[in-house]
Amino acid sequence: MQTQNIEMLPILQSTIEKARALTISPERIAVLKSLIEYIQTKIDQEKPVHLNFICTHNSRRSQFSQIWAQTAADYFGIPAHCYSGGVEVTAFNERAVASIKRSGFEVSSRGEDNPTYFILNSKSGAPVSAFSKLFDDPINKADQFAAVMTCSHADENCPFIPGTEKRIPVRYDDPKAFDGTTEEAARYDERSMQIASEMFYVFSQINK
Repeated sequence: MQTQNIEMLPILQSTIEKARALTISPERIAVLKSLIEYIQTKIDQEKPVHLNFICTHNSRRSQFSQIWAQTAADYFGIPAHCYSGGVEVTAFNERAVASIKRSGFEVSSRGEDNPTYFILNSKSGAPVSAFSKLFDDPINKADQFAAVMTCSHADENCPFIPGTEKRIPVRYDDPKAFDGTTEEAARYDERSMQIASEMFYVFSQINK
């Protein structure tokens, strides 16, 4: 079992502890097995770990996944590079951004129509740059990576993704269904915490 390697921001540390205390069902553990095996194989071969989380609009689930996966990798000191992308450019949804802020990340932004958000998980680490983009955007610079498909639409409508070494479906329900309702914030936080829990589980299983 991995131990913590980096000091996270205080509120974020509390959120991580809550996420790690959540129960992950046997069915979800089975879903995550391929992702764990891909990362472990790369570590064993002393090769770079590149993960590209892909959803149609790169606005909610894939952004959550990139941010939490990179945070989990940083937390455990696993040398992984986490990206995200989609098949259409929209924007990192403001509701998802608000949820990330509530989790304790330090967030700044630049731009208007499709802002780039700079998301810090610690005072010593580099920020995650988050904005809506195509999966093959130049910022996703790896030419060999695992494509982690976080939504059914993208998984079913992207039969070929150049550069993919392994395609791994890890699908999540879309919190967009609750936009404009009284449950909106709670459902975004629920999805974010589920993804946090699962990404921390994945990286806790990696032997360096």
